Amino acid sequence: MNSDSNKLYRTLWRWHFYAGLFCIPFIISLSVTGAIYLFKPQIDAWVNREFRSLEVREKQHSPVEQITAAKKNFPKATFASYRLPENKKQAVVITLRENGRRILVFVNPYTLESLKAVGYNDQFIRIVRTLHGELMLGNTGAVLIELAGGWAIILIITGLYLWWPRSASGVAGVIYPRLAQGSRKFWRDLHAVTGFWVAFFTLFLIVSGLPWALVWGSAFKEIRSIGKQSVVQDWSISQRADKSNTKVSINFLTNDLLRKATELNFAHPVEFGPDRNTPNTWKLSSKHQNRMLRSDAWFSIDDGQLIKIKTFSDKPTTDKVIGIGIAAHEGHLFGWLNQLIGLLVTLGLITISVSGFVLWRKRKPSDTLGAPPALNNGTGKTILLITIIFSIFLPVVFISLLAILLLEKFVLKRFKGASLWLGITN
Repeated sequence: MNSDSNKLYRTLWRWHFYAGLFCIPFIISLSVTGAIYLFKPQIDAWVNREFRSLEVREKQHSPVEQITAAKKNFPKATFASYRLPENKKQAVVITLRENGRRILVFVNPYTLESLKAVGYNDQFIRIVRTLHGELMLGNTGAVLIELAGGWAIILIITGLYLWWPRSASGVAGVIYPRLAQGSRKFWRDLHAVTGFWVAFFTLFLIVSGLPWALVWGSAFKEIRSIGKQSVVQDWSISQRADKSNTKVSINFLTNDLLRKATELNFAHPVEFGPDRNTPNTWKLSSKHQNRMLRSDAWFSIDDGQLIKIKTFSDKPTTDKVIGIGIAAHEGHLFGWLNQLIGLLVTLGLITISVSGFVLWRKRKPSDTLGAPPALNNGTGKTILLITIIFSIFLPVVFISLLAILLLEKFVLKRFKGASLWLGITN
């Protein structure tokens, strides 16, 4: 390895080291919660299993009676939506809105018994999702997750550079780990080889998750809104309280209208309720996790006639691409195989994180952090330029990078002990 290559290697190793120390806790958290969320339909079905096998009777009560029964214990709540059951054995799920909070009420359509009431965000799978996207810290957590995702991209790219074989010594330690050449080499190979196999999938997960990111997603929506009054997206950037408590007439939801909605045969779960964006209309929406299967239909509140239907194919190209990415990210673009791949990737990321931590502890001197020593000259400016150009597309990474450089230059270098411990000076 020549001098310039060695300097580049050491610089990228240093960036990889610090990015890894910062990202490991987030990667483990995202991997665990992401692995759980992959199985959302199965988890929801299991949690609500007792409401999916009701005794079928000859006659069901009307939708209005079902909604009235759901509101019995929540007199101040307003109706939000009615979830169509998939079969006659399932309970009806009525969503109510009360003081900015959504409440799901499971109602037996045959007896009008309220079987269960739970806050929408209090469901186990919603808690998992909130941990995944916000760490239960609101916007602060969302920014931290976005920051970790950006630095994870740097971590992956630098890791691939460090992994790249520089001699023709075979594929051992490159494609598969060497298991019988000592503990240190085993952990090194486990870290590098696993990283190679999951790198592409991890980059995909990060990029496909950017539309949800608070800063990146908000900026993207603003750019899309240029020259337009508003942009309606079927994905949310962050959780916000729903403060709309507008009362609507539930008498519109008749048995005949429910039959019309059911006959459209949208992919379940399917929600039916007033469209808050369009006056005097009700909207039927498929909430299937495979965005390609989703459809929407609008009905006139005046005569109950179908106004229009909008399918995935009717969306703008940008929304199609993002929708496909989100579906694959959540593990539901191509069935169980998508879930399996997602699970293997999350397990791979946990393996990389644990092996990286073990490697650090094995190599770490007792009196320093163990970071590769900084270079005083050479490729620093080149790396900095490349990183800044790259970070322009990830605003929170650019801001954090600038803060780190300023902190290192004007603060940490003034404290010899801290500077030596961090590896800023030799």
